[in-house]
Amino acid sequence: MRKLLFGIFLCLAVGALAVPAAFATSPHFVSTTGSVDNNGSLTVSWKEAGLGDNQLIHYTLTASATATYACINGGGNHPKAANKETVSGPVSASGTFSSGKNGNVTASLTAGPPGPGSFACPSGQKLVLASVSYTGITLTDTTNGVSTGVPNVSRVFFNV
Repeated sequence: MRKLLFGIFLCLAVGALAVPAAFATSPHFVSTTGSVDNNGSLTVSWKEAGLGDNQLIHYTLTASATATYACINGGGNHPKAANKETVSGPVSASGTFSSGKNGNVTASLTAGPPGPGSFACPSGQKLVLASVSYTGITLTDTTNGVSTGVPNVSRVFFNV
């Protein structure tokens, strides 16, 4: 009987020590990068560590975006007329990722750009995204309440 009680006590003691280690977390962003892809979208990639194994972590990406749309003629040029439009507004994206066995998440989210609204080109010209910039970029691990800023990014597709 003593051996049985000792065995149960030993299992409970080991279990009590193991549980805090399994849930111990210290979430922090190891790296983040921002870039603008060929469609003018903001892509933020990151690695976050200290999450605990096999946890579902929810992220939100937010930024302020400014996009300039222009009309390009058949020769690939922007006519000297004032046919361009700049639009600004917030963009965001969110997603949920698993930390896996190593307690890390390496992932990316994509947002934007803001659309041209009602801006349209005259016949024979094509509407294009001329440039886009993203400022105030923030990535937030909403599960753990951890945020990080990402440097501003921009890209010019056509000089107008």
